[in-house]
Amino acid sequence: MMKKRALITAVVCTLLASPAVALDPSWPELRETLYGDKFLTPAGDVITIDAPYRSQMDARTQIGATVTAPQGRMLESITVILDENPMPVSAVFTFDEPVPHFFFDVTMRVNGPTPLHVVARTTEGQLFVADSFVKTSGQGACAAPPGTDPELALATLGNMQINVTEFDAPGTLLEAAMPSTGTATHDQGKRMDLDLQHPSHSGMQMDQITLLYLPARFVDNIAVDLDGAGFVDVTGSISFSEDPQISLSVPSHTRSVDVTMTDTDGFIATAHKTLPGF
Repeated sequence: MMKKRALITAVVCTLLASPAVALDPSWPELRETLYGDKFLTPAGDVITIDAPYRSQMDARTQIGATVTAPQGRMLESITVILDENPMPVSAVFTFDEPVPHFFFDVTMRVNGPTPLHVVARTTEGQLFVADSFVKTSGQGACAAPPGTDPELALATLGNMQINVTEFDAPGTLLEAAMPSTGTATHDQGKRMDLDLQHPSHSGMQMDQITLLYLPARFVDNIAVDLDGAGFVDVTGSISFSEDPQISLSVPSHTRSVDVTMTDTDGFIATAHKTLPGF
């Protein structure tokens, strides 16, 4: 976890220190910093991104994707990169045990028009990349004033609500991404929705009363355990929206969910959900 956080911090410092960033696209430098000389394979059908052409609310933009490993492969991690955000590495999903496919959707801040890259790593170390572009409404999300009074936000800090449901209907993004064998039925799993109360202060926001900048405090990690065993760790960033909503695919046989959230101040909150019928 510390290594991932150090890598994200290094990327931020490198970008802020470079005067060329404002003029040139950031992806070549980001790619070099994050992956060195490793080859990134165009994803094709491996990654399907679900993001708006233009954000209606820059401070709360849904960024999602479905990732399906090539036949015979398994996924080790997935990284979401908003190239032009102040903290480009916006979320990292690291699986405790490799999975063949995964769906996620996260409410994020999109600070300005930006390319979006989703990179999936298989257990063999192969990297797949897909890209999109998100236009914005010019609201400057990372520096926008918080929607809740900072003192009031502390009263509900860490409150979480977990809900697990079936995917909406056949033909969903997850089903469409599944390979078809003509015989076997693939376990599409269920959808886990997590509503988390956290102000997600970016360090760039000004208190409208004191006119002082609010110290950065955001979600550092969300650990999701299923049936008492680790499933996925989500590394957060200042790109997470205030009170973020996170949706993930989980196996259909899941009986219970435990979530542990840790923020950058070391605050820890937990939540538990036992599914009906178990």
